[in-house]
Amino acid sequence: MKLIFIGADHEVTGSCHFLEACDKNILIDYGMEQGKDYFENVPLPVSAPEIDYVFLTHAHVDHSGNLPLLYAKGFRGKIYSTEATADLCDIMLRDCAHIQLQEAEWRNRKGKRNKDIAQMEPLYTMEDAEKTIKAFIPCGYNEEINVCEGIKIRFTDIGHLLGSASIEVWLTEKGVTKKLVFSGDIGNKRQPLIKDPQNTRDADYVIMESTYGDRLHSTERPDYVNELAEILERTFKRGGNVVIPSFAVGRTQEMLYFIRKIKIEGLVKSHPDFPVFVDSPLAVEATEIFEDNQYECYDDEAMELVKKRINPITFSGLVHAITTEESRAINEDPEPKVIISASGMCEAGRIRHHLKHNLWRPECTILFVGYQSIGTTGRAIIDGADQIKLFGETIDIKADICQLEGLSGHADKNGLIEWLNGFTVKRPRKVFIVHGEDSVCTSFATCLREEYGYDTYAPYSGTEVDIITGNIVKEGIPIPVKKKDAALVSDVYARLKAAGARLMGIIARSDGISNKDKAKFADQIIALCDKWSK
Repeated sequence: MKLIFIGADHEVTGSCHFLEACDKNILIDYGMEQGKDYFENVPLPVSAPEIDYVFLTHAHVDHSGNLPLLYAKGFRGKIYSTEATADLCDIMLRDCAHIQLQEAEWRNRKGKRNKDIAQMEPLYTMEDAEKTIKAFIPCGYNEEINVCEGIKIRFTDIGHLLGSASIEVWLTEKGVTKKLVFSGDIGNKRQPLIKDPQNTRDADYVIMESTYGDRLHSTERPDYVNELAEILERTFKRGGNVVIPSFAVGRTQEMLYFIRKIKIEGLVKSHPDFPVFVDSPLAVEATEIFEDNQYECYDDEAMELVKKRINPITFSGLVHAITTEESRAINEDPEPKVIISASGMCEAGRIRHHLKHNLWRPECTILFVGYQSIGTTGRAIIDGADQIKLFGETIDIKADICQLEGLSGHADKNGLIEWLNGFTVKRPRKVFIVHGEDSVCTSFATCLREEYGYDTYAPYSGTEVDIITGNIVKEGIPIPVKKKDAALVSDVYARLKAAGARLMGIIARSDGISNKDKAKFADQIIALCDKWSK
């Protein structure tokens, strides 16, 4: 039994862990890196066709976004997730493919004007995303699932996003059983709509996130409704718009929940019937999925409304912009309004157009309601940049820049510690700290060790652990990234290398093929090599 750390090690995005047990190769998450990439990740230790299963904690693209890339490279295994996560990935992975296609087309148009810019291709296609979605095995919360001989799993609600889960993994080889718990992203308590994170009682090893492992949320629950109402009131009085860069899944629905309360209670006196535009086809689809999963995932407060046949995330004046024409028309209307659009870190999508139209206007407000990774456009704006570039144009930042402090889907330091202390039946023999900025992983691991007595380790990518003994058999080495930023797209040569890796993976898994078919396969490969070697 072996555990290898691949991604989100001393970094916040790109989560990926590799398990080798019971003659099976397993990934826990396979996410995209977002924002600035600081350390090189080691490659997967086996080719994509050799991966048997993926266990997915939740649908956010920094945990799921590279799954279609895995399929494009030859993965044909099964992906286990909760039912809501499978539903959300159905739309989010297709959206990722669409965004990459648009990005590639834009860069290639630019490349035609500049011969020094190479033509680019998407990492994966819409077909890859759609076929990946068919590999999902939706699972209920709290059910023990026998994946194969020697491997079983269970998903527990972790309160971070609709469908999010920690995953218990039992591995049994030669009469020895070890239990690993992967936290996924641990949710903040008392979030609107969804339930609080649930504890797990026992584990041999815990692999847990540390996004907010160095900070605390306010001890008093912020009054988000009245704070948001005040921001709307003063902006509308100036004649401006409130633009909210928001993650399409999770945060958008929370904002709709707050705005519904504001409208019902009449808290915006100057413009009580203000319009609210959700300009994200993905967010519109995600909102429908929230409604479909409300009985399994909503908290008690939201369910009280549902029982009264009140939809907690809709109201009068709510407009869904689907088409490009509807999106463009939003900024042509002079009436003060709320514009909720993705992406939440302003790295892609329609929000960039709304920033272009509103950032330079002093009467407007840009309201951030989620975490902004280092290196993203959103982080630059929050950190006080005077200008940013959008679509090749420099935009002065004159709008009021605000944040709803404490509005976070992640547990803070105390929340993380509280979740870990929930292992009351069997205290984990070792805790691995991942999914945090470089200094945070180190400081949080030190805190747990020195103040709470846990045996902790903050691995870099490439660290290998013997699950039977708990020994670290290989330490990962932090290798700084040489390229400027992690790219969304790859060149044709990278695509060719990926095809070669897929071929090698198929060869590695060819034991069950008859000798006759093996010989035929070998002849086809030789013929192909002969053709291209000329």
